[in-house]
Amino acid sequence: MNQPSTTFCPVPPEQQPVNEYQELAQSWFFQWATLSKWEFALKLTKVWILSLFICTPISAASFFPKEQSFAFILSSGLGASLFVTFSLVRLYLGWSYIGDRLKKTKIVYEESSWYDGQIWEKPLEFYRRDQLIFQYQVQPILIKLKKSFILLLSLIGTGLLALWITIN
Repeated sequence: MNQPSTTFCPVPPEQQPVNEYQELAQSWFFQWATLSKWEFALKLTKVWILSLFICTPISAASFFPKEQSFAFILSSGLGASLFVTFSLVRLYLGWSYIGDRLKKTKIVYEESSWYDGQIWEKPLEFYRRDQLIFQYQVQPILIKLKKSFILLLSLIGTGLLALWITIN
């Protein structure tokens, strides 16, 4: 039978890594990374499609759609890909921050709003729990985000090469 922890934790609940992890995993944007691979791809595709509304008029100013339709389409798609890149970077930074807090043996926290930074060393019980959360929950998300970023950069690189060939 599990016994409740008797270890005192001076870190405010909202700054404890396990609570930060739960809050991040439940947030509207950051929970995208917890979705299945196809649901995640669908979310990023929606970002890309919505971004086309911003990028298409800009591309039309550079490449007249009737005369340079392929360059127009490529530049619109590449511009929209920047918004997907920004989304992936933001997701990665958020999950990476939580992962770092879970992996560390010491927690830096603020007791009050007076910037009085404190450091608390996790007891072995807390450290092991946080390591398990990192290893089985956060690390797979970070790997998924890295793979997504590599795929996106490959697509952007291919698109840039095709655009360069088209306009030259």
